[in-house]
Amino acid sequence: MRLGGRRTSSNIERQTGGGRGGGFRLPGGMGGGGGLPLPSSGRGQLGCGSIAFIVIIFLVMSYMGGGVGGLGLTDGSGGPAGGGEVTRGEQAIQDETDRFVAQVLASTEDRWGEIFAERGERYQPATLVFYDNRGSSGCGAADSAMGPFYCPADQKIYLDTAFFNQMRTDLGAGGDFAQAYVVAHEVGHHIQTITGISSRVRQQQQRASREEGNALQVRMELQADCYAGVWANRERDAMEPGDFEEGMRAAQAIGDDTLQQAAQGYTVPESFTHGTSAQRQRWLRRGIESGDPAQCDTFRTNRL
Repeated sequence: MRLGGRRTSSNIERQTGGGRGGGFRLPGGMGGGGGLPLPSSGRGQLGCGSIAFIVIIFLVMSYMGGGVGGLGLTDGSGGPAGGGEVTRGEQAIQDETDRFVAQVLASTEDRWGEIFAERGERYQPATLVFYDNRGSSGCGAADSAMGPFYCPADQKIYLDTAFFNQMRTDLGAGGDFAQAYVVAHEVGHHIQTITGISSRVRQQQQRASREEGNALQVRMELQADCYAGVWANRERDAMEPGDFEEGMRAAQAIGDDTLQQAAQGYTVPESFTHGTSAQRQRWLRRGIESGDPAQCDTFRTNRL
């Protein structure tokens, strides 16, 4: 994507030091250790290894991004629990990857601001928080092994940019547009929160069986993919040759069926929380082709 010279968002923070432990860590980094339970479905164990690690990332991203309540791990000053420091704005940007993410976030603010203005409404942007290894959020501990996630309790996106290296090396889903897709997907969860979609779905999930709750979560995630595509449609002038293909590769790589098949040799469809590779590609494409959030209603269709 051509974002050079674009503004960076001022809604950027960085947590340094003081982040609590916890979360889902693998001993010794990517390998080693026993299996980890699926936190979203609660079914079975996944074997260790890098692909299993990525499965855990995206299942936890679903669990956290969808609407975990705040657990009181922030202090009154807005800093991370445990006495860490928070820098904001330009001071939170440490390298070119950070700058690109901040530019993508600024772009989502501009484009969604336009979309909301078309409806006579004002867009309230999310804040993106960089952290290294460990941090804390309004939804509890932030840990790099959890992958990027959106916390509705404080309306912030949490990101350790080392995740982008894992996408490239473990999933074959590298590229700047793949990175932008991750950010835009999490912004999609913010849209769901501020428009009330997330709270309505959570209420339904509280009355649903585990399998029904997972199915609702799939629709949430696919809608966030579609919203990411809507943003990309509105930034066509910034798109470069190959960007669309990068997005499709990323969406394919993070489908529940692809990840489970790679990790354990079989799939458990009732445990899916993000959708299949084909579904993720379909809804991302739908957003890119339409540029219309109204085309992203995953809750009123029989064909995902």
